[in-house]
Amino acid sequence: MRKKWEVALRREGFTASESSVICSEHFKQDEFDRTGQIVRLRDGVIPSIFSFPVHLQRPEKGRTTSTSRKAEESLSVAPQDDPEASTSHSQPQPNDDHSYVLPASPTALKARLNEALARVESLERERKNAMAREKRAKTTVRSLLGDLREKNLINEELKERLDFY
Repeated sequence: MRKKWEVALRREGFTASESSVICSEHFKQDEFDRTGQIVRLRDGVIPSIFSFPVHLQRPEKGRTTSTSRKAEESLSVAPQDDPEASTSHSQPQPNDDHSYVLPASPTALKARLNEALARVESLERERKNAMAREKRAKTTVRSLLGDLREKNLINEELKERLDFY
């Protein structure tokens, strides 16, 4: 079964191991067993939903009619003026089905790492500022409560509620 999955994935040099995982997006909804509390794949299911680049897609087998043959002939007669169109299919396209796929080049990987580190710094700064705002707000509330107590403007019920802060 593991071999069938490896063939279906069409990844060069990939060998599945015990810890290999695949996203549920690559399976049809009817291939899941949802009868219990745990969602499982049914026996014998092979991943089948992929967005492969053009050079990896398998040709669809269909019936050819006289109309479709005529359409193909008219397309093949039309000259190709665009040189980029013929060269764009010769280079393999990366298969980035998901956001967690690592880039192939080290420079792209380094750029992605730098973006992640910048995001971490930004979030840490944001958290630090939020903590400081909260501390200032608590100090202000304590100060106001102290002023109200000094002026005896708080009744017992309100005092009990505000002691929480």
